[in-house]
Amino acid sequence: MTLKPSAVNVSELEWTKSSYSDSSNGHDCLEVAATSSTIHIRDSKNPDGPQLHLRPAAWADFVAYAATER
Repeated sequence: MTLKPSAVNVSELEWTKSSYSDSSNGHDCLEVAATSSTIHIRDSKNPDGPQLHLRPAAWADFVAYAATER
């Protein structure tokens, strides 16, 4: 995870939600936007709020971990 602000203008990012976001309240979801060097993550209910910025390798590790059955 990076702790410094991203050099990317976040207003220009293309945000996407998971196709699994089909709860009764479609706004209960995380949104993700990817650049070549950073994965941006935000709460869809608060798009102007805090965001996580991860390196692509860290995001890939997280997704692989989250996809495993426990």
